[in-house]
Amino acid sequence: MIRKKVCMLGAFAVGKTSLVERFVKSLFSERYQTSLGVKIDKKSLLVDEQPLELILWDLAGEDEFVSLRLPYLRGAAGLLLVVDGTRPETLDIVLALHDKAIAEIGEVPFALLINKADLTEGWHIDPCDIDRLVARGWTALETSAKTGRGVEEAFETLGKEMLE
Repeated sequence: MIRKKVCMLGAFAVGKTSLVERFVKSLFSERYQTSLGVKIDKKSLLVDEQPLELILWDLAGEDEFVSLRLPYLRGAAGLLLVVDGTRPETLDIVLALHDKAIAEIGEVPFALLINKADLTEGWHIDPCDIDRLVARGWTALETSAKTGRGVEEAFETLGKEMLE
């Protein structure tokens, strides 16, 4: 079986931990779960009939008090960049995190997850910003850890890219 390390990156409270919980355990909790440092989970899946085990590193969110712990990125084969659709500043944070990650580990497959798709009426991220990233070749997917929308697809999409 092929094993790949995936790092979840994003600001505080964008839903990184909730996305991992939904993907790994099919669970969602309304209670906010702060990640301190890193939380590691794993899940096996089939990608184009190829067994793949994802080792998911859920890194603590970044803000003005906590910065990305670059050593946690070493060995990552892929990145999931998570933003909260209701908080446009989280897109700026994840763009900066992506730049830091690529500077540290080089180019690896990644996907941008616009989370909290169950709250689209409250989204404040400009669709034009996402369209510009997609035009640059980024994969952008809408997800909801609460409903499960797009979660499996997000991890499978990254899995396919890492196996290519």
